Amino acid sequence: MSTIPAELRFAESHEWAKQEGDLIVVGISDHAQEALGDVVFVELPEVGKVFSAAGDQAGVVESVKAASDIYSPVAGEVVEVNEALAGEPEALNNSPYDSWIFKVKPANAADLGKLLDAAGYKALIGE
Repeated sequence: MSTIPAELRFAESHEWAKQEGDLIVVGISDHAQEALGDVVFVELPEVGKVFSAAGDQAGVVESVKAASDIYSPVAGEVVEVNEALAGEPEALNNSPYDSWIFKVKPANAADLGKLLDAAGYKALIGE
């Protein structure tokens, strides 16, 4: 059974999003990291990259089992990436909700509200 924090919003592609001031912090869900298995590499987006739409590819998470694309849950510009993941990608397995991947300045802050809430995400993953 996955952990699904009530304060987060979720994309159907299994990224979580959290408002932090005027930024949106993005990571992968507990469900996603469980499905991937041991994460061995994270390809981060470049600071300054602009996502024209929610669902644009942002990076890649590779595990011993598979590689999976990471998508931006909102349109906007990447303003910061979690460089620590380059040396410690397994942090996504150990603590998926503390190990963010990137922060984006949203083109429209209201887009966060279009994502699934915890109950909607729980239904999506069948828990």
